[in-house]
Amino acid sequence: MIKVWMGLLLVFASFGLAELDEVGVFDESIGFENEKKFENTSKVIHIIVALCDNKYQGIVPVGAKIGNGQDPDNNLYWGCAYGIRSYFKKSAEWKFLKVEKKKGNILERIYFQHKTKDVYLIADAYDGQFIKKATEDFLAANAGSKKETVDIDGKSLGIYGHAQLVSYIGHDGLMDFTVDSDYKNVDGKQRDCIILACMSRNFFKTYIKNANSRPLVWTTQLMAPEAYTIHDAISGWLLGETPKQIHTRAAKAYAKYQKCSIAAASKLLVTGF
Repeated sequence: MIKVWMGLLLVFASFGLAELDEVGVFDESIGFENEKKFENTSKVIHIIVALCDNKYQGIVPVGAKIGNGQDPDNNLYWGCAYGIRSYFKKSAEWKFLKVEKKKGNILERIYFQHKTKDVYLIADAYDGQFIKKATEDFLAANAGSKKETVDIDGKSLGIYGHAQLVSYIGHDGLMDFTVDSDYKNVDGKQRDCIILACMSRNFFKTYIKNANSRPLVWTTQLMAPEAYTIHDAISGWLLGETPKQIHTRAAKAYAKYQKCSIAAASKLLVTGF
């Protein structure tokens, strides 16, 4: 198992501290069966977070509390100040709607609505010990082979492969394990994706190409996969900016919080293949 030194990067930056809905089952010969109808005028962003986990992931251990992959409230990537749940709840751009406690692979699901646009953001906190499942679900969503729906405010919204933008946040588990599928695109649709994990371009590249997804931001080196980067990248995406402009926003956010130069952040975070 490859030990990743991202723990050294993260500790300095982050000490501020159910059941799923109906699933569409894909069959190559007939497509999706029993796929629930959903409202398709609103845009959806789906963020998959593999909670930081000292015990079950190949990382240099962080603090015991923030590295407990079974405790979303205190986890580095979720409940800490720069975790997805905490950071987006404080955002001036997003309205918090609700949080659901769950059981199984996903421990918590949180819902946001953009304050000025018809866009919903749904984020899932995967139990850290199920990082492989989180990775597989992310790749399947990009390929269009995993699609589900959720109900919020009287609307049925599509997530995973139904979403227009899908993101993975967490340790790069592909350094430690292999997946059993090549994740080739099955529905002819192209999705945007953001992957904040160490050296994600190197490890995810083949699968994202197979899925025909468009990588807006991913990484070339070790990094801290914290929420400010994806938050600012999403802001550009919502404005219809180019991948290069979105990348610039992400790099500026990373440089600000990690106290490095924008040039360095722009080499760490990249866009496209």
